[in-house]
Amino acid sequence: MMNIGFPGVWGLLVLAGNVWAILNISQSPVSNEKKVVWIVAVILLPLLGLVLWYFLGPRSAKA
Repeated sequence: MMNIGFPGVWGLLVLAGNVWAILNISQSPVSNEKKVVWIVAVILLPLLGLVLWYFLGPRSAKA
């Protein structure tokens, strides 16, 4: 049986959140330069970049 542990679960959640954020960033209507900046921030600062993107990132026109 695989014993991941509590920190491993948090790591998987952050990884899933980062993948979701990168997909949403790449599909957003903003300029390519802004997309690159946000993607680099999410990759280099996994948890902080995800939180910053969620609160400060570009919003879609659906809202």
